[in-house]
Amino acid sequence: MVVAVLSGLALAATSTTAHAATGPDVIAHRGSSGMAPENTAAAIDLAVRQRADHVEIDVQRTKDGKLVNFHDCTMERTTDIEDLYPDRPGYRVSDFTWNELRRLDAGSWFHDDYAGERIISVDDVIRRIQHTRTGLLAEISPCSQYGTTVATDLADTLRGKPGYVRTALARKQLAVQSFQTDDARTFHTAQPDIPIGILDADRPTDAELVGLSRWADQINPQHTVTDQPLVDRVHQLGMDINVWTVDEPGAIRTMAGLGVDGIITDYPQTLTQR
Repeated sequence: MVVAVLSGLALAATSTTAHAATGPDVIAHRGSSGMAPENTAAAIDLAVRQRADHVEIDVQRTKDGKLVNFHDCTMERTTDIEDLYPDRPGYRVSDFTWNELRRLDAGSWFHDDYAGERIISVDDVIRRIQHTRTGLLAEISPCSQYGTTVATDLADTLRGKPGYVRTALARKQLAVQSFQTDDARTFHTAQPDIPIGILDADRPTDAELVGLSRWADQINPQHTVTDQPLVDRVHQLGMDINVWTVDEPGAIRTMAGLGVDGIITDYPQTLTQR
């Protein structure tokens, strides 16, 4: 199946090779998640080797306060947590300690070759990318149990890495995004120098765009609701626009042609040709 997908993606090569240098940033969705298990070290490292401009990750917090890179609010889909902890009443990330989560297999669901891949921390993600050309787009988890506390914790974590943040900002290699406006505002208040983006599955209204432009740096909509008037309006208001999640070759060509600033994709190699 993967071979078939990549064969189809190769159709985009003619229009995207030149665009990779001068066009949209290539943002690896949960790492290179089309080719490796999402949000694991394998997916992050592969995205770096494929020369993605950024890796997109998902920030959650364990029961004992460790920030980890994991997307779903519960862990059944991509780990063996039910086998390892069969008697637990629930499987939210926030219900387990970091030491408990480190035991999980987060790779076998994807392919046997990735058996034993672990959940990784946000600190580990930063260590893996900070001396590369690949930047970070960190999404604050919208899982309801956290409120705005993950936004505060992420701001504190980045405040504790002044060297990394300073270098990453100078190279335009760091931004944070959220579906929740309250989370985004909380983070922006704590870390106003770090670009903040608003994710949206629906097309934002003009009134929403005008309001957000007073403090947000990015509008990051689903690609299916994105057209030329939206891209132009976001740019007119002084913000960038990154679209998600764009995997089909025709959609990649369309989004690149609209002049979006970044394309979030499971297959970064489609755009980088690596």
